[in-house]
Amino acid sequence: MPRDYRQIEWDAQLEDDCRALVRLAIREDLDRLYDWTTVALVPETARAKANVVARKAGVVAGLPAAQLALAEFDVELAWSPLAVDGDRVEAGAHLAVLAGSARNMLTAERTILNLLGRLSGIATLTRDYVDAVSGSKARIFDTRKTMPGWRRLEKYAVRAGGGWNHRLGLFDGVLIKDNHLALGASDATGRYSPAEAIDRCRQFIASMSPAAGKAELMIEVEVDTLAQLEQVLPKRPDVVLLDNMTPADLRAAVARREVIAPDVQLEASGGVTRETVAEIALTGVDRISVGGLTHSAIWLDIALDWA
Repeated sequence: MPRDYRQIEWDAQLEDDCRALVRLAIREDLDRLYDWTTVALVPETARAKANVVARKAGVVAGLPAAQLALAEFDVELAWSPLAVDGDRVEAGAHLAVLAGSARNMLTAERTILNLLGRLSGIATLTRDYVDAVSGSKARIFDTRKTMPGWRRLEKYAVRAGGGWNHRLGLFDGVLIKDNHLALGASDATGRYSPAEAIDRCRQFIASMSPAAGKAELMIEVEVDTLAQLEQVLPKRPDVVLLDNMTPADLRAAVARREVIAPDVQLEASGGVTRETVAEIALTGVDRISVGGLTHSAIWLDIALDWA
């Protein structure tokens, strides 16, 4: 089985990130004061019930985040989910029911909807890409092109949409890029060759203590020419990232991989769009990484409707 980077699930670490974001969101809205419009107009004793509704069809993500947000608001509201993350829903679908203090509901509404809209938008776009490559061997991966502070949540949403997580951060994988090669000084050119960089990284990983997690570190190397690919395949990194290659070059890369190192995964990356991803998948690559899953996803329109 091919090695993969760690995949994000809803766990204590993700909850901790979500809690920090929610606390910031609460401070943005209330600044340790109150929702003055609601206090002025809504009686303290007023009770209400509302449905969380998807205005457009999509894939749901972020329901646990919304429930956590209510806990952080410390409000008197009952949250009853009617879907689970990863569900594909039609326009008008009810995702959850809120019941309790009308004041609390109005105060917490925007934070909850922001979480659900952002994360469901990522899940929906991811599912679109996953569906586009259905029938091929290619898997859709995210990148580190995420909103600061939101990375675990956004990668969780990619998983809800059926995609796969690339490395979470700089700490959990070795990814050798051109800028790393350019700063080498091993020969007269002042650069590492990609193959030499793989060797040096392997030596470094071997010298690490087990406490640093060396056994889990994958080695991935970026190449942008078929000549570089020929150099690195005999070194058998876990993954070779094929940067901005044409479909013809990707097919040639797959053919060379099958001859030299069939166990090495090939990843297409760079400028992948919804219009081009199917053609890329048909070249035979194993992985396609798409920054747009997180940096260009449109929020799913989710609203609160009074029941």
